[in-house]
Amino acid sequence: MSGPGPDGPEPDADHSGRGGGAVGVLAVDSGGSGLRAAVASLRRTTLAEASSPLPVRTGPQGIDPGHLMEQLVPMVRALLAESGVTRLRAAAVGAAGLATLGDGLRAELPGALSREFGVRRVALAADAVTAYVGALGPRAGAVIAAGTGLIAIGTDLTGWRRADGWGHLLGDCGGGAWIGRAGLEAALRAYDGRAGGSAALRTRAEGLFGPLPGLPGRLYPRPDRPAVLASFAPEVAACAEGDPVAADILRAAARHMAESAAAVCPAGGEPVVAFTGGLFKMGEPLLVPLEEELAEKLPWARREMAAGDPLTGASRIAADLAADGLTLPGDAAMLSVVTT
Repeated sequence: MSGPGPDGPEPDADHSGRGGGAVGVLAVDSGGSGLRAAVASLRRTTLAEASSPLPVRTGPQGIDPGHLMEQLVPMVRALLAESGVTRLRAAAVGAAGLATLGDGLRAELPGALSREFGVRRVALAADAVTAYVGALGPRAGAVIAAGTGLIAIGTDLTGWRRADGWGHLLGDCGGGAWIGRAGLEAALRAYDGRAGGSAALRTRAEGLFGPLPGLPGRLYPRPDRPAVLASFAPEVAACAEGDPVAADILRAAARHMAESAAAVCPAGGEPVVAFTGGLFKMGEPLLVPLEEELAEKLPWARREMAAGDPLTGASRIAADLAADGLTLPGDAAMLSVVTT
């Protein structure tokens, strides 16, 4: 957790003019690698922040709102106590899979937040939207959000376009789980003596997971399979300089990312392209081929560093919502606002 920012929590007043305590907003980022939450001031300064490494469960009914609240309630109570905020004027929740698996979340989460914390206005967003807003704010362009999964999202400020983000079984091509799975496949090919194997990746896989014949039994039953696969992606990057198989995996990942960005980037004007997410901490082994692929597929788009991360984006959405200043295009699947 982090302490109060320089502006501190802000005083509030109800409609009668009486003091209502310190006011702030709640930002939540739920992804494949866990859950993060922050309480921020109305000027978007983070006052307190916390995280959990446990991803929110996804079941037959989609994202489990009960499991999210089970983690979120004690986290937010601690954040409110730390920040000094006594009233939350708005909340923004960015969730991986919201567009395709979010019906239960949309139906239950606003009411749950209202009951627990008195939040009356809630923005529910795909994590790609919060990633976009954190990276670029309300500007036209495209953002590649890459962590455990991968999605590209773009807007001309009249609507949203997305590419990929279909999960580790059907897509997320180029994301952490995709790279990790490709690296483990190369390790198993080396173990079998098949073409396309990598002895370097086999050694690293055995160091991380133990004897490879036991890998399926250790991996397949786990509910956090995507995160486990993604944990091997840094090993692929570590081998890329001296191992052509690992380098080819990262080149293919970069190609997938650039193709997704090209599919969503506005064709007119002067769009901006940014990338955000923990996967890019791998550095040059991934960033160099990605820049080359983007230069080929999006030569008209200007590239710049992301200003912030998805939690930053959720804070901005919540603060704008609290101030009646949210100007982003609405979308039933990608970004909706509920007033309880």
